[in-house]
Amino acid sequence: MRNTEILKATFKDFAGMSEEAFDLSSNFWHEKSFKKGELFNDYRNVCKELGFIVEGIFRSYIIDYKSGEDKNIFFFSQNGFVTAYKSFVRQIPCEYYTEALTDAHIICINIFDLQNLYRQSHEWERFGRLTAEMAANIVIERTESFLLKSPEERYLELIKTHPELNDNVPLYHISSYLGIQGPSLSRIRKRIAGR
Repeated sequence: MRNTEILKATFKDFAGMSEEAFDLSSNFWHEKSFKKGELFNDYRNVCKELGFIVEGIFRSYIIDYKSGEDKNIFFFSQNGFVTAYKSFVRQIPCEYYTEALTDAHIICINIFDLQNLYRQSHEWERFGRLTAEMAANIVIERTESFLLKSPEERYLELIKTHPELNDNVPLYHISSYLGIQGPSLSRIRKRIAGR
């Protein structure tokens, strides 16, 4: 299946978008490839693109300048969207980095073309609303998981949402995202494997 066909099917599943409405965007999409370690969006840059991940994994992270450590805040994986959402929507500088954790390939649309589609079509407006709701839910669920769930529950939730992380991402990235030390994550994984 060609990448645009995958994208069209995703939009239909996600937002109930008709083929006719999706076709309004056909001239706006462009493909990009990233090598592992390349930035999708840099710190303090304004994010101008929404990307659909055909293959690969991305992370958003901050640098703790006191310790010098990266702290992962979001993962984005295949058949999902990648963007620095607040920066993208408000067109303000981003407070974190978004980087390819593996070689990756995405299909992108820029903010100005997307806003034009919102003006042209209620179906595209609906996509925009659903995307905003999805972004809000991700942040709320992430916050609640730190308040209400154990590290093991957070790990199981992460692997359910992004199953490809276990085989493609070093454990220190996962432990950073979960807010736990590497040895704690190893114990959790061992305990789960023993069940």
